[in-house]
Amino acid sequence: MIDIVLYYNHYTINKDDFIINFYKIGNGVIHMNVIAINGSPRKKDNTAILLNKALEGAASNGAEVEMINLYDFNYKGCRSCFMCKLTNGNSYGQCCINDEISSILNKIKNVDAIILGSPIYLGLITGEMKSFMERLIFPYLVYDENYSSLFPKRISVGLIYTFGVDEQKLEQTKWKEPLKYNEFLIERFLGKAESIFVTDTYQFDDYSKYVSTAFDANKKLKRRKEVFPQDCKKAFELGKRLVQM
Repeated sequence: MIDIVLYYNHYTINKDDFIINFYKIGNGVIHMNVIAINGSPRKKDNTAILLNKALEGAASNGAEVEMINLYDFNYKGCRSCFMCKLTNGNSYGQCCINDEISSILNKIKNVDAIILGSPIYLGLITGEMKSFMERLIFPYLVYDENYSSLFPKRISVGLIYTFGVDEQKLEQTKWKEPLKYNEFLIERFLGKAESIFVTDTYQFDDYSKYVSTAFDANKKLKRRKEVFPQDCKKAFELGKRLVQM
């Protein structure tokens, strides 16, 4: 990414793999804005911890950061009304639904990077994250010959996925394939994307309280102590890269 300072305005030009950002300056300081979207129902566990580490990484490079927990909001996914595709319509290129995530969708138009995080349930991202992504991406998809994008600029996007299974079972299940398609959609309509996969996460404080013979609790705890800190470091570095891309 090439950063060029310009007073009073903020523009973005995409040229092949290069993103050139023109930043508005306040008091001589460049401020990049990064939002993390937590698609987990838990606000203090694996996915949230990793998202916060990514935000710490972005903040270490001077970004202003914010965490949003999707489970705090009442909303639904795309209703297939196609008002975002209506020629000369008032909602062309934007979701017409007015609900509790409308302000979040509008805010994303002005950020420099977003980080989407979700645990994997039954091989897929959570329903809340799926509904959010429908509302975020579909309005910008143009039904023309090139399936163009109406998103006002190119931004950097990080994706963090957490799994209860280990690396071997993840490869066996092929769960990565639909997640790679998320990255394809984001790069097509929003901007450059990068994913990290965190496996064999620690799900319970006390495994003895739950029917969980599929897992080795001691192995899980050992990995939590030895490997998860490395995963957190990867998330931190991801956050740093997102404001450099």
